[in-house]
Amino acid sequence: MRDKTQPNSAAPGDRLVRAGAVVFFLGAVATLVTVAPLFLGTTPFPTYMFALSMLMGVGFLIAGAGVLQSVAAGRRQAREGSGASAPSR
Repeated sequence: MRDKTQPNSAAPGDRLVRAGAVVFFLGAVATLVTVAPLFLGTTPFPTYMFALSMLMGVGFLIAGAGVLQSVAAGRRQAREGSGASAPSR
């Protein structure tokens, strides 16, 4: 029997994971741009570019929050599915 979930439906936390990935990659680009002058021997970028490099960590945290939200929704769904049939001790 096929799963009832649509192939293109968004599970809880998917948007956070996608947003986290975008923010992470923006931070990665900012990091590459910030570090490049150090290897090329040119003048370094202003301090705000170093702050933009912190977006990598922020994106990682956003994506992690999305994963935790997805895990919580999966546990909730499993608990609802096995509600009355759980063995008692």
